Formats: sequence, structure tokens, C-alpha cells
Amino acid sequence: MFIALYIVGGIVSLIFLFIFIMFFGLWFRALLSGASVKMNRIIGMWIRKVSAKQIVDSRIMLVKGGLATSSDLLETHYLAGGNVINVSKALIAANKADLDLPFSKAAAIDLAGRDVLEAVKTCVNPKVIDCPHPDKGKTTIDAVAKDGIQLKAKARVTVRTNIERLIGGATEETIIARVGEGIVTTIGSAQTYKDVLENPDNISKTVLAKGLDAGTAFEILSIDIADVDVGSNVGAKLQADQAEADMRRFQAVAEQRRAAAKAREAEMLAEIQENRAKVVLAEVDIPKAMAESFRKGNLGIMDYYRMKNIQADTSMRNSIGGDGNPDNAGGR
Repeated sequence: MFIALYIVGGIVSLIFLFIFIMFFGLWFRALLSGASVKMNRIIGMWIRKVSAKQIVDSRIMLVKGGLATSSDLLETHYLAGGNVINVSKALIAANKADLDLPFSKAAAIDLAGRDVLEAVKTCVNPKVIDCPHPDKGKTTIDAVAKDGIQLKAKARVTVRTNIERLIGGATEETIIARVGEGIVTTIGSAQTYKDVLENPDNISKTVLAKGLDAGTAFEILSIDIADVDVGSNVGAKLQADQAEADMRRFQAVAEQRRAAAKAREAEMLAEIQENRAKVVLAEVDIPKAMAESFRKGNLGIMDYYRMKNIQADTSMRNSIGGDGNPDNAGGR
């Protein structure tokens, strides 16, 4: 029984000795750095599957940087899936730059998926964003002035991180899109392209005055027009296309009218032929009427010869006048 107790005691002692040796280096390093962490807490981190090395290293960095942060906060952030080392470096950088960045805000920014250390660096050292971004496959912002001349512009936007709006604020893509829209609007409102080429800084002033950084995670410091080139004469091309379209439309209208005129002409010719047929039918009744007049005594022989003389005289006059159509003589 005593042997068994000795064996169990030896095993337990070996386990504790192994654990002590395994974590003694971390505990001793923290102790020498002035950021002591109790041994039982380090063992508890190991049991809770928390990287004790990251917690201890982060606490040492924070203490050396003049920021006293408990290991509980660091461990909680680690368990929440945060990057403890990155947050610690961001806190130290913000403290050195005299920025108000508490641990809770830094942890929230990190958990939101933003690189809090990069945000602090950008806040201290503003960065330049190309507009449009070359990686998006577009190298210039194209806009057309009121005189129809196309201009191709490039801009460089200097921004710095706004820590207060970093959570929930829009990203660089929004800044690029807004600046591009502002440049297009400003060029489009210019009377001539020469006005833009003479004073490109007017674009910067106009766009900067629009407050394009509202609702974003950045503060726009300046907008500089890096280059402005003259493109094609879009207005002339549009006018030429419009003129060609109008010509085709007028041609179609003229063709429609010509077709309508030809149809009307055909209708009139048909009506003329119809009226001539009616005249012929009417002339057929003349001999019958004359015969009826002879029988009733309403027309004498002298009246008949007198009518024939008038017809002959009329036919002669028509022949002398150049009208050789005997139908115009007034009878048959």
C-alpha cells in the first residue's frame, strides 16, 4: 500500500514537475519583464487551450510600452478569435502617436475584420490612393465637357484613417468611386475643355468641398489631379451620328410620301379612265335622242345640218390649233 502511494505520489510529482518546467520559462520571462503572470493562470490558459505564449508576449509588450493591461482582457480577446499580438502592437503605436485608442475599441476593430495596426499606421502616416485604381483594369477617369471634348484624368487622393469611424465605415473602394464621380461631374459642368486644362486645381477644390469622406473609415486630406489628357471629340461624333440618323429618317419619310403620291396618281388615272368611260356611254345616247327628236318633230333637218357644220368647224379649229384628237370636236 505504501509502495502504491509512493508510486502515485511520484507520478503526480513528475506531472507537476513537467508542467512547471514547461511553463517556467514563460512565467520567469514575464516576471523579469515586470509583467508578471501567475503560474496557475498560465496553467489555466493551457487547460483552456489558449496560447499562453501570445498572452505573455502581448502583456510584456504592453507593459514595456507603458500600457498596463490585464491578462484577462488579452485572454478574452484571444478566445473571441482576435489577433492579440496585432492589437497589442496597435495600442503601443497609438500610445506613442498620442492617439486615443482604448483596448476595447482596438479589440472591436480587430474583431470586425479590420487591420487595427495598419489603421493606426495610416492614421499617423497618411497614404495615397490612386483614382482610378490600376488593379481594377482602368487607368483614367473619362468625362466629357459641355463642348463635347472628352478628357481623361488621373487623381491621387491622400487619406488617413479615422479611428472613430473605422467600425462600420466604408472602405477605399467607396473613396475611389466617390472621387471618380466628383471628377466626372466637375468636368461635365465645365463650359469648355480649355477651362479644365487651364485650372485643373478647380477640380480638386470642387470635389474636396463635397465632403466625400462622409460615412467612410477615412478622412480625405487632399485630392490632387495628377494628369489630364484630351481624348476624342465625343460631341462631334454624336452630332455626326445624329445627322446620319436624321438623314435616314427624312429619307424614309420622303420615300413614304413618294409612295403615297404614286398611289394617288394611280388612283387619279383610274378615275380619269372611269370618267371617260362614262362620257363614252353618255355619247352613245346622243344618236338615240336625236332620232327621238326627229320622230317627235322637235328637231328639223336644218337644225341637224347646222349642228354638223358647227362640229366640222370645231374640228377644223382644233386641227389648226395643234390638237389632232378628233374626240375634242364635240361629237362623232
